[in-house]
Amino acid sequence: MTKINPIRDVPSVRVRAENSAPVNTDGEFVLYWMTAFRRTKFNFALQHAANLAMELGKPLIVFEPLQVGYRWASDRLHRFIIDGMASNQSLLESKQVTYLPYVEPQQGDSKGLLLHLSKHSCSIVTDDYPCFFLPSLIRTIRKKISVSLQSVDSNGIIPIRLADRTFTVAHSYRRWMQKNVMDHWHEKPLEDPTNHLFLPELENSDVQRYVAQWQVADLNALRKPNGLTQLPINHEVKPVEAMTGGEIAARARLGNFINTKLSDYDTNRNHPDFDATSHLSPYLHFGHLAAHEFANAILDREDWTENQMGTPNGKNSGFWNVGDSAEGILDQLLTWRELGFNFAARHPRRVDKFNSLPNWAKTSLEEHSVDLRPHLYSLKEFESASTHDPIWNAAQRELVETGIMHNYMRMLWGKKILHWSKTPQEALSVLIHLNNKYALDGRDPNSYSGIMWVLGRYDRAWGPKREVFGSVRYMTSESAQRKLRMKQYLAKHTPRNG
Repeated sequence: MTKINPIRDVPSVRVRAENSAPVNTDGEFVLYWMTAFRRTKFNFALQHAANLAMELGKPLIVFEPLQVGYRWASDRLHRFIIDGMASNQSLLESKQVTYLPYVEPQQGDSKGLLLHLSKHSCSIVTDDYPCFFLPSLIRTIRKKISVSLQSVDSNGIIPIRLADRTFTVAHSYRRWMQKNVMDHWHEKPLEDPTNHLFLPELENSDVQRYVAQWQVADLNALRKPNGLTQLPINHEVKPVEAMTGGEIAARARLGNFINTKLSDYDTNRNHPDFDATSHLSPYLHFGHLAAHEFANAILDREDWTENQMGTPNGKNSGFWNVGDSAEGILDQLLTWRELGFNFAARHPRRVDKFNSLPNWAKTSLEEHSVDLRPHLYSLKEFESASTHDPIWNAAQRELVETGIMHNYMRMLWGKKILHWSKTPQEALSVLIHLNNKYALDGRDPNSYSGIMWVLGRYDRAWGPKREVFGSVRYMTSESAQRKLRMKQYLAKHTPRNG
């Protein structure tokens, strides 16, 4: 009896051919090279790879590697990723898929592994993620392999390459999103593309032959308290024990947010004392949680139906016609997050560059670069939270200790780094380093949006002009303390002897 392929095609706008090499029908398997969407559910890239394997009647290998030589590599980032690998291993254990985790022991040890696997494969499918070192990695790899390499976008609700322009403010992107979102809302990824697969299975001996001299990762050993000590990564940036990585943990945290925090999100999210935000950005960044799953969970909680939708007008409320809290979190997810992906997809080499700022902001900051700063701090002083400002110091300690920072405090934190640095270019360097070293959601289009917003991206010119800032928006700790409830926050993140 002929097996029917149960996997529907991925929308073509999400799939890119990275080279002109053909599919090798004589290959032994289809390889999904998992680099950014590190999950088994709601994953267009995995869906595309499963579909291709079904069409060819070949086994499917999910290959999830982790190198040690990436910038800011640390115990914190490694542990979070390895937690996710353990989740994937568990979730794929009963599926007709071979899961192949690899954690590089020493820098350079992974050299040749992907090329070796490609020689046995029919085709390679990978993740189309427009940030950090991944775009340049794909540009390098596609020149070396002789089989088809396709990248698939599973970043957000709207495909990152759909827009034909770079949006400069949230209002214009939001209006465009509202006009286009329903065209793609129904093109959801399958919840579990590994269900009901009819694929040949690989023997253990075959898998050993494919990996040759490379050792498959022992994830249980790596997750032990001292499991990362032999790796050449930064051991001073410790794992965040309260934040377990992976798809299983992400789904549990999503449920907790919806059940305990969502109802008060709109009124409490700006107040650090209330800890009302979702803390899901690390899971979105590492691909442990899909934007589709997040958005659907919110709307399901609101008993939303399509006939509730308003007309596109660019406003941050009233489009979905659900509660204020649900509107607020959806705007963060569908406007602000995807706005950052719009810029990164169109300008992957400029996302973190000072010269990518709007002309008005760049000109104003440069004009005021000679202004006298009220305080000047070195990177070491910033990093150790050794400024004169206890509010700023608390925000920095939160970042170092927990790997996250309250959303409002992160804006203030960034503005004061600009205020207390010799030049705006130096401020940008400090912002990027501290955020990417300590934040679990760093190195992401969305976090770069936040950093660059400090310097004027996605904002407008403000008046009157101020020293150092010029026309760039100004923020102060004093104003924040007057407006926000933060006594408990300050007590929590201030040393007892401080």
